[in-house]
Amino acid sequence: MKRVAIVGGGPAGLMAAESLVCGGTQVDVYDAMPSVGRKFLLAGVGGLNLTHAEAFDAFVSRYGARAGLIRPLLEGFPPDALRAWVHGLGIDTFVGSSGRVFPTGMKAAPLLRAWLHRLRKAGVRIHVRHRWAGGDETGALRFTTPTGECVVGADATVLALGGASWPKLGSDGAWVPWLTARGVELAPLQPSNCGFDVAGGWSEHLRAAFAGQPLKTVGLRFADAAGAVRERRGELMLSDTGIEGGLVYALSAPLREAIAARGAVTVELDLLPDRTPARVLAEVSHPRGARSLSSHLQSRTGIKGAKMALLREVLTPDEIKAPATLARAIKSLPLTLAAPRPIAEAISSAGGVRFEALDAQLMLRALPGVFCAGEMLDWDAPTGGYLLTACFASGRAAGQGVLDYLRARSS
Repeated sequence: MKRVAIVGGGPAGLMAAESLVCGGTQVDVYDAMPSVGRKFLLAGVGGLNLTHAEAFDAFVSRYGARAGLIRPLLEGFPPDALRAWVHGLGIDTFVGSSGRVFPTGMKAAPLLRAWLHRLRKAGVRIHVRHRWAGGDETGALRFTTPTGECVVGADATVLALGGASWPKLGSDGAWVPWLTARGVELAPLQPSNCGFDVAGGWSEHLRAAFAGQPLKTVGLRFADAAGAVRERRGELMLSDTGIEGGLVYALSAPLREAIAARGAVTVELDLLPDRTPARVLAEVSHPRGARSLSSHLQSRTGIKGAKMALLREVLTPDEIKAPATLARAIKSLPLTLAAPRPIAEAISSAGGVRFEALDAQLMLRALPGVFCAGEMLDWDAPTGGYLLTACFASGRAAGQGVLDYLRARSS
């Protein structure tokens, strides 16, 4: 029986393991952490968003510049197939109001337990506290363990080591120098689905009083690296150093690229996207009598708390007292973003093994018999189920690629 080693016990590695064990190979999964699927479990803390129920073409478009390269992987394991696979583990799913798909109960742990039970029952062997240390001159894999180094031989290998976000959970990008030294073409790892720092930072008052406070139902507009206007509505949050949250994460790739191209990017926040500029001007111009400006704005527009603090942060005292200037700021408040937050804080990472370094079955051209899957590939996607779906799909594709490779070598 052929033996396959999978390095990395996240969704991509475990899905590759399932494909391979069903194909009749002996599968050994190695993970550096004390247990597998740690980042997967973290993703489920606030509700495990598995995938999205939108039309397939719209779904694929979320992968931006890599959409054409990701499409074949998703065609092999589309969102509907992922939902059916989850149902096969005995876990129901439902579609939320935003189109996002969740398991009933929302958590990742029941799904992971059922999955690991099925994998072990099928014969998959899982080795934890095995940190990959590359390979030797014979192609064997080296691991450091609590009891010393061990060397493992395999007929093929799947690397599913993740990117470099949340390194404390195992995805630390330590594989980059080893693959680079062997001629594998890589794109630099960068933070994605991340927050951004505002130029100059917040005042101590805003940081102390409003960091962690949400700005609900706002619009965000900016010019991307190519000069095209990007615009989206949603919710964001003030952080200690800038802004973060779902609205920011959805635009993190073009924001990051605009900063790389220009050194900084100025975004415009619409604090009242449901009201026209004329209506906002009329409301702020309404006589306020003895009321304070804060009370007046809250009464006439609903602006209070973090939104009010942000207006005071950006505008001078004279500007905030001028109705026309205040109305313009409410509809188009400028914030200059200087840098994304460090990759260790990001939800995911962009960059990694370029698709040009892989064949159609995700095997490294420079290292025959070595396949790659998951977040260590050079692709980027927003949150909303897109990250997990591509990890599952690429793991399945890599597993099938290994089976085809082994059959070809045996014929």
